[in-house]
Amino acid sequence: MSNKKVPMLNRHIRALSERLVQGEPLTHNMLSWAKQHVEWSLAEGDYTARDGVLMLVIDINGNAAMTVGEYEPLADTSAKALRARSAEARSEADETGVAPELLAAVNNGELAFVAPADERLCGTATLIEQLAQTKGIPVTRVDIPAQLKGALFLVSDEHGVVPATETDATEADAATVAFFAEGYEKLRARR
Repeated sequence: MSNKKVPMLNRHIRALSERLVQGEPLTHNMLSWAKQHVEWSLAEGDYTARDGVLMLVIDINGNAAMTVGEYEPLADTSAKALRARSAEARSEADETGVAPELLAAVNNGELAFVAPADERLCGTATLIEQLAQTKGIPVTRVDIPAQLKGALFLVSDEHGVVPATETDATEADAATVAFFAEGYEKLRARR
């Protein structure tokens, strides 16, 4: 959330529509409620944080609640830490169908995501994929994080584009990751 608005709201709603809760897709009514709540209630709500993390919780009966938590930047952005976060998100994707964070890398001018070929991507990953396409950067997917080489980064709906602190990437590949990060930040700041 940025300035009491959700950047890339439609991308996030599309990704939410692909998620499974207790093995079932969310209903149209639930998706409409979520979007309406964000568009109408969030701006007017009694949230002290203007910037934060918007969280949607759905219980076993299908009841939903939305809340805002304080944003905390990642304390550790080493390649090892980003790989660990990505592994946790992969576990979530096994249950829900969409990973909220993906490990990615740019190597020799090509972008690779760690995600099955048929998996729907989180909202931020769809942005990065489109930014790559506008630059003519080929986009692939790999199944095993160890297959990634070059400029490693995390793509996250919560944190945006997070480059690994240590890298063996070429200057050009690191610049491409910086381009993705800047593109994300421009959209976030526009709100």
